[in-house]
Amino acid sequence: MEPDKFALHVNWLDQLYPWSWIAKSESNSMDADLDARPDEPAGDRQLGAESAGGEGRHRGLTSFWLVVVVAFTLLTFVLAVDQVRVVFGKQWLGGVIQLNNHYLYAILGLLLPLVFVFFPAFKGARPGRPRWGLPWYDLLLFAASFGICLFFFLNATNIVDQGWEFVAPDHAVNISYVFWAIILEAVRRAGGLAIFLIVLPLSLYPIVADSMPGPISGLASTWGETAAYHTMSIESVLGIPMRAFAQLVIGFLIFGVALQHTGGGRFFLNLAFALLGSVRGGAAKVSIFASGLMGSMSGSVITNVLTTGVMTIPAMKRTGFRPAYAGGVEACASTGGVLMPPVMGATAFIMATIIEVPYIDIAIAAIIPSALYFFGLFMQIDAYAARENLVGLPREELPSLSATLREGWYFVAVFLLLLFMLVYLRRESVAPFYATAILIALNQIFPHNRWTRQGLVDFIVASGRLLAELTAILAAVGLIVGALSMTGMAGTLVNDLVFLAGGSVLVLLAMGALTSFVMGIGMTVTAAYIFLAIVLAPALIQGGLSPMSVHLFILYWGMMSYITPPVALGAFAAAALARATPMRTGLEAMRLGSIIYFIPFFFVLEPALILRGDWDQIVLATGSAFLGIALVAGALQGYLLLAGDLTRHALLQWPIRAALLLAGLLIATPGGGLIPWSNLELAGMALVLALGGLGLLLVAKRLAPEAAASGG
Repeated sequence: MEPDKFALHVNWLDQLYPWSWIAKSESNSMDADLDARPDEPAGDRQLGAESAGGEGRHRGLTSFWLVVVVAFTLLTFVLAVDQVRVVFGKQWLGGVIQLNNHYLYAILGLLLPLVFVFFPAFKGARPGRPRWGLPWYDLLLFAASFGICLFFFLNATNIVDQGWEFVAPDHAVNISYVFWAIILEAVRRAGGLAIFLIVLPLSLYPIVADSMPGPISGLASTWGETAAYHTMSIESVLGIPMRAFAQLVIGFLIFGVALQHTGGGRFFLNLAFALLGSVRGGAAKVSIFASGLMGSMSGSVITNVLTTGVMTIPAMKRTGFRPAYAGGVEACASTGGVLMPPVMGATAFIMATIIEVPYIDIAIAAIIPSALYFFGLFMQIDAYAARENLVGLPREELPSLSATLREGWYFVAVFLLLLFMLVYLRRESVAPFYATAILIALNQIFPHNRWTRQGLVDFIVASGRLLAELTAILAAVGLIVGALSMTGMAGTLVNDLVFLAGGSVLVLLAMGALTSFVMGIGMTVTAAYIFLAIVLAPALIQGGLSPMSVHLFILYWGMMSYITPPVALGAFAAAALARATPMRTGLEAMRLGSIIYFIPFFFVLEPALILRGDWDQIVLATGSAFLGIALVAGALQGYLLLAGDLTRHALLQWPIRAALLLAGLLIATPGGGLIPWSNLELAGMALVLALGGLGLLLVAKRLAPEAAASGG
């Protein structure tokens, strides 16, 4: 094969999807929402973002506003790099950025105005007069948001020294009203109507807290006190969400954009096809491998689906996978990628800030749960491929492993450097900046994906768009946090939840799972996690569970909405690529990803699965979980490794599969402590069920020839 055929230039894919479109989709894939909202179809949003006329979700930029966006984004880069002292361990802007709220107001002042540049007020809204490039009201909002943040920046010392969040001058209070309204409008545009309708009443809650019913009543405040607290305290707009974003998340988001724009998506797909493309069900296994890697880097389910799915889904369909099944595989793989270390998206960094641990501790704790999820998905795909006799792709059509590594070895090198700085040096704040700088430098040395001047501008604009969007969302989520803090409701809700659950941790977990899932439908995963981390997590921790497992539990259940109908945003985005029915694709994704519904209960009941405990306990718990998940996967797909097809006899297949499913769940479920059975009792019940299922399987095999001979 000639060298120019390596970069996934597979003939049948060329015919299905023009490579110019794929390159465009990949190079702009970070334009997709970090955590897409249910009120806007993800596929439409991504494609609309690229419309030349700006008629999609993102507005087209005139030359003037392009310069403004580039300037504001570059200043954000400089501030973020300076704040974490990347350059020689020094903070060059120490004379300007003296306090933490100086830095936060500066970030808000640079990124919040860009929301009104990128996001029109209404769907399909066109830019304003060519002379200005924006409607007059967006010009006003741009100037007001920048000016207000500048005012707070210049008065940051007075805010701290004179306690303006409690006793502010009248002019500062009036400015706070305007800033509050601007943040709400920004989140409406960037986050969608659903999150706006949640944030708006909750941000107003302190004003009416004393008149609410008993369980949700709290300390009331005046309009002025509420506005000042929201905009000037360190518990609301400048609270944990914004601090985690400004101090940790920015670097990793920039690294994710750089990875996309330097061709990292194509490299990981090449690598996956070269390694797994020719094996049984290879195209689906490629999806797992590539989406896992890309999801870990991008931190976005929708971005992951639209980046890797555009190539893996046609490959799966070509090798015999049904369209809905192919879409379900991609949706599940992309969802799992966001839960896989080393980079797990913005939410994991906010989690580290909330529970006050280094980010790498969260990444390490997530290793076994994410491995269990991908193992369950892999086993189901392998079982399905074996049962349906689905072969891999022809070897001659796949990229060469050696050629792929020669062209993209530096992606692996940068990935290893990032891991080294995260795990060994524990420098999570500076690691992504070094990794990004080295990645861009290496990309310019080698010719394959070298940027032109336009490529550099595209990278900066995509970074600015992503950062502005997340800034609006997290500032608005901060309003929720501030309202709960101001009224004292956070502690009250914890006690109320414990009372409602009757002190039962299992009931609390069930309530938490349901609440996390519902919140994940109406809000971004990050927003839902922050709300529940304040309201629900303390109640679970008070019940005796470890903080790490509780917060991971909330994160996992918040991700469920991406693959669970009727919302299933990840599955619906994949359905658009697979040209399948969205609801059917969602149901396939739900079945394929079903193990993710159980894994959070496994690790919250057994801390050994998040690497808490002695090594013998960790090995035993992990081995049991993998064995149980293998049985569950076989039962769900109707094919068990070493036992073969479970569907041969129509009458007995369902008892067989039910017995093996229950046996697998019992083996994987930790016993003792919080549940009424010991590990030994669970193992005994699992053994009985497994032997019963295998016995029925032997009966089915014996009956099959007789039934065939008699025509029955």
